[in-house]
Amino acid sequence: MKNQFLRLNDALYKCCIWVAGLSILTMTLIIPWGIFARYVLGTGSSWPEPVAILLMVVFAFIGAAASYRAGAHMAVAMVTDRLPPAQRKAASLLVQVLMLLVCVFMTYYGFKLCMTTWKQFLATLPSVRVGMTYAPIPIGGAITLMFVVEKLLFGDQSHRQVMRFDVVEENEGAA
Repeated sequence: MKNQFLRLNDALYKCCIWVAGLSILTMTLIIPWGIFARYVLGTGSSWPEPVAILLMVVFAFIGAAASYRAGAHMAVAMVTDRLPPAQRKAASLLVQVLMLLVCVFMTYYGFKLCMTTWKQFLATLPSVRVGMTYAPIPIGGAITLMFVVEKLLFGDQSHRQVMRFDVVEENEGAA
C-alpha cells in the first residue's frame, strides 16, 4: 500500500512539473506573439494576455504543489531552528496540520467556486467558462493535500529519489 501511494504521488509530482513547465513555456511563446502582433503587424490580438494570465494561474497552483513535495517552498525557520528537538517536531506537525486544513479549504471552496461560476463565460475569451479558469485552485489544493498526507504518514519525501516505473515493476517481479 505504501509503495502504491508513493508511486501515485511520484506520478502526480512528475505531472505537476510537466504541467507547470509547459505553462511557462507556452507563456513565453504567447507573450512575444502579442507584442509582435501589436507593434509590427499593427493589429493587437485580444487572446494572448488572458491566455498568459490563465497559464500563470495554472503554473502557480500546480507548481506550488510540486514545490511543496520537493521541499522547495518558502519556509521561514528562524524561530523553529532555535527550538529544542521535541518542540521543533511539534511545530513541524502543527505546520503540516495547518497545511492540511488550507488544502481542504482550497479544494472544497475552490470546487464550489468553479461550480458557481461554471455557466459564465469570460468576456475576453468567450469560449472559456469562468469556472474553468478557477479549476487550478481545487486541483492544486487536492494534489497538495495528497502530498501533505504523504508527508504526515511517511515523512519528508523531498530527498528520496522519485521512483522510475520500469525499475519498480522489475523489482516487484523479482520478489
